[in-house]
Order: sequence, then C-alpha cells, then structure tokens
Amino acid sequence: MKKRNIVIHCLVILMMIATFAACASTPTRESTGEYIDDSVITTKVKSLLATDDFLKSFQISVETYQGTVQLSGFVNSQKAVDKAVEIVRSVKGVKSIKNNLIVK
Repeated sequence: MKKRNIVIHCLVILMMIATFAACASTPTRESTGEYIDDSVITTKVKSLLATDDFLKSFQISVETYQGTVQLSGFVNSQKAVDKAVEIVRSVKGVKSIKNNLIVK
C-alpha cells in the first residue's frame, strides 16, 4: 500500500512539472503571460495610432513579440514615421521597436 502511494505521488509530481514546463517560454515560443502582455501592448499602440489625428489616415500594422513592437506599412513622410515611433516608445512594456514603415 505504501509503495502504491509513493508511485501515485511521484506521478502527480511529474504531471505538475510537465504542466509548468509547458507554460514556460523558449527562445522561439512565448509563455502565456508574455503572449497576454504582448497583446496588451499591441492593443495600446493600435489605439494610440488610431486616435492620433496625423496618423489615423495611414494603415500601420502593429505586431508585438516578447516586448518588441514591429511597425509596418506605408506613410507619406518621415515626420509620420517619427511620430509613430514616438507613440510606440510612450507605451509601457515596449522593450524595442522594429520600424519597417516605408515612406512613399
């Protein structure tokens, strides 16, 4: 009976370890918490870009991965690029910016 209880406890511990390891991040995959954080950052940046009178007419795509925000799309001037980068920098949680905006 004691042997059986020990085996059951070991199995439960192994299942718990496997569960926690599945939620951890790797260099190529985000953890659940990082994914949620990135979604919040993306939403904030998109919202700020949409409410800015100068930038709302441009279609700027925003993607976030592990705190790095990537901007892509077409704008009419370097001033628009600079303004978009300034807005992204103002958002809490942004670690770096990949600026792929193209001036037409």
